[in-house]
Amino acid sequence: MRWNMIVLASCLLTAGCAGNSMAERQDADIQSSLQYDTVACDQLLAQRNGLAQQYNLSTKAKPTFSNPAMGFGPFTPDMRSKAKRDTDKVTGEIDAMNRSIDRRQCGQPDKQKKLALPG
Repeated sequence: MRWNMIVLASCLLTAGCAGNSMAERQDADIQSSLQYDTVACDQLLAQRNGLAQQYNLSTKAKPTFSNPAMGFGPFTPDMRSKAKRDTDKVTGEIDAMNRSIDRRQCGQPDKQKKLALPG
């Protein structure tokens, strides 16, 4: 029994140490919204809507995380399909775009006019 536990622990360590763990890959799907702050609002809205349509996602998509057994997150190998990994990555992009859109209040003409300088 003790030997089995040692083998199991070493397998879990090896699976997680290769940069292929579920937790590490899911964390990589989260993106900074600051990269989208230089993109014009109308262009960013079109880009977000295009991605959402292409991947059949909501424009309000948010990343989700699996819930591995307590303490084993960094050691659980990423067993998601390529399609699921791609969808999760795009979900992170859409969420980052939404945070930039919300922060800059894109698509809300009344608020954008209030911020404009008197002309």
